[in-house]
Amino acid sequence: MQDVSSLVAQAREGRPRAVARLISLVEGASPQLREVMATLAPLTGNAYVVGLTGSPGVGKSTSTSALVTAYRKQGKRVGVLAVDPSSPFSGGALLGDRVRMSDHASDPGVYIRSMATRGHLGGLAWAAPQAIRVLDAAGCEVILVETVGVGQSEVEIASQADTSVVLLAPGMGDGIQAAKAGILEIGDVYVVNKADRDGADATARELNHMLGLGESRGPGDWRPSIVKTVAARSEGIDELVEALEKHRAWMEERGVLTERRVARAAREVETIAVTALRARIGDLHGDRHIDALADRIVAGELDPYRAADELVAGLTEG
Repeated sequence: MQDVSSLVAQAREGRPRAVARLISLVEGASPQLREVMATLAPLTGNAYVVGLTGSPGVGKSTSTSALVTAYRKQGKRVGVLAVDPSSPFSGGALLGDRVRMSDHASDPGVYIRSMATRGHLGGLAWAAPQAIRVLDAAGCEVILVETVGVGQSEVEIASQADTSVVLLAPGMGDGIQAAKAGILEIGDVYVVNKADRDGADATARELNHMLGLGESRGPGDWRPSIVKTVAARSEGIDELVEALEKHRAWMEERGVLTERRVARAAREVETIAVTALRARIGDLHGDRHIDALADRIVAGELDPYRAADELVAGLTEG
């Protein structure tokens, strides 16, 4: 058993091994997870969480690395959660982002963690909310969450980040993707990366046009920024940081930041509760009560909804 209080104290001192152990407890759904979260709770709520999403190949890892450099120049501690796709067979992940961000490996002010999705849909690892909390409590002022890169299923990032960044690139069919619902609904800041390629200006214009269609924003509402970058050469990154800070300031001024964080916490509570209920229902498989309900459904004496109501009532009473 780990000494959680000691681990948290070491993480607060910036010791990467302690941060790694805490996140491992989270990923492994350790029996100590509740103790970890209870210890971390008073220490969180200070980090600015930025989510980066987009189709594979648009340069998410390169952009994330460039943002790390920019924030480190400001003297800020930065945490990175790079979520990689995991094998449906072994559950293992590619975990290549940490390799691509090796320039920051020796910087004590940067903590980079690759996480496997483990089959979780939506572009994020199931443990990401708790891992974000660990990095927050460990003193990271900015947390960058880079998602898998699987297209429109990545809308989940909007529920985990304070600011969501959607990356596109010219010549990758993103103009067509931009016309689809979902990816246009989650972005607070849009980045046309690889802007030195032909078609970058056209992609930015099309994106601006699509964002304007059906727009129902009132005075003072946030209109998503569009920034052109060449992340491999760090071009446009200062403008991207400026756009992020403008969005953060807008949210703080109007109370939107607090609203988003409250909604995020509510979803996390719901997820934990649903997971607990599923575990209890799973324990009932083969139980005489659930088998009896199934027999009554097959016999036409009971419909599945009433059976589910009876099952839920039994679980809540128990």
